Amino acid sequence: MVKHISLGQPFELGLLNLDEIDATDLQNKQGSAERWTGYYVPKSAGTFDVFAQQGGFSPSGFRMYVDGKLIFDNWDNQKFILAQTSISLDPKPHKIIFEHHTGPGFGPPFVRMGIIPQGTWVDDEAEQLAAKADVVVLTVGFNPQSETEGWDRTFELPLGQNELIEKVAAKNKNTIVVITSGGGVDMTPWIDKVAGVIEAWYPGQEGGKALTEILFGEVNPSGHLAATFERHWQDNPTYNNYYPAKGTNRVIYKEGVFVGYRGYEHSGTKPLFPFGYGLSYTTFKYANLKADEHGVSFDVTNTGARTGDAVAELYIAPPKTNLRPAKELKGFSRVKLQPGETKTVSVPLNIRSFAYYDVNGKQWRAEKGSYEVLVGSSSEELELNGRIDLAQDLTEK
Repeated sequence: MVKHISLGQPFELGLLNLDEIDATDLQNKQGSAERWTGYYVPKSAGTFDVFAQQGGFSPSGFRMYVDGKLIFDNWDNQKFILAQTSISLDPKPHKIIFEHHTGPGFGPPFVRMGIIPQGTWVDDEAEQLAAKADVVVLTVGFNPQSETEGWDRTFELPLGQNELIEKVAAKNKNTIVVITSGGGVDMTPWIDKVAGVIEAWYPGQEGGKALTEILFGEVNPSGHLAATFERHWQDNPTYNNYYPAKGTNRVIYKEGVFVGYRGYEHSGTKPLFPFGYGLSYTTFKYANLKADEHGVSFDVTNTGARTGDAVAELYIAPPKTNLRPAKELKGFSRVKLQPGETKTVSVPLNIRSFAYYDVNGKQWRAEKGSYEVLVGSSSEELELNGRIDLAQDLTEK
């Protein structure tokens, strides 16, 4: 069976053969499967970006081969809805095989794949416009077809976006990157080449208005990261035990309590942006820390020229032990300050602020000893420190 499909630049032959996959290859999955085969002939040797994508709400999977080499394998686990890599190719026919299966479910599935020569993603006109502009705002990231429920996504931005940022930033030093995503992405190829980065998350229908107000200074941003942004995906504490071991359907959370910022501090790995990080158009100073087991108070002063909201974060560091994180967030407070204004901020504490869960005793336990109190604007930017001494063990069911 042969089908003509519109593939444009990725497959210059524009013709693939569609074959049925042996039913045994479905490994007892219900549904249908297809295998597409064809050839890609580069005009010249070089490095090529390759992607494959499958979507929809049905249980599904795919895999892709180039010259008999398996380059994507999402057959058994719904890993990356948009899988991507880079390979070197010579100017000769290269056999491409793309296989996918789809089970019963809501909504029709879709599949697509492509091969693009590196260096050809960006139009010359875009670079010319960037060179003429006073400021460039690039919006990049993901959408419902590349980051969605039921699938993971790659840590890298979708193919072509890094190339766009680097080429535009080379033409205009005042390039600002706005990222739409549900979490961290790999910014290492360009983070030192741009003037600023805004993590927009998924802001909804008023997101454009909010972004404009921040960029033009009508609103002073006060957001702080609710997650650590790693430099590399391999830095994440869950990296080595994120997917089930081959041949099993179990994932063991080997990181234990050392997840998120706790894991980076435990391993001594420096992230790109720490938990709680956030910039403002003004600056703040912290002073006059007072602390006991019932609560903490301190002063926050706006030392800049703009009205702004400070988000003060309170961390507690327990007595040194290998069983507990180096410190944990135990409270925060947001306070609006005029230029030069100082306000006193109070954060209450209780037994749970010092405790860990004792599995054997089936209760929360705070061991006696000296606990360090740390206050600042992120898990790494801590300006105040003090101590609270617990004279005896405390427990709570």
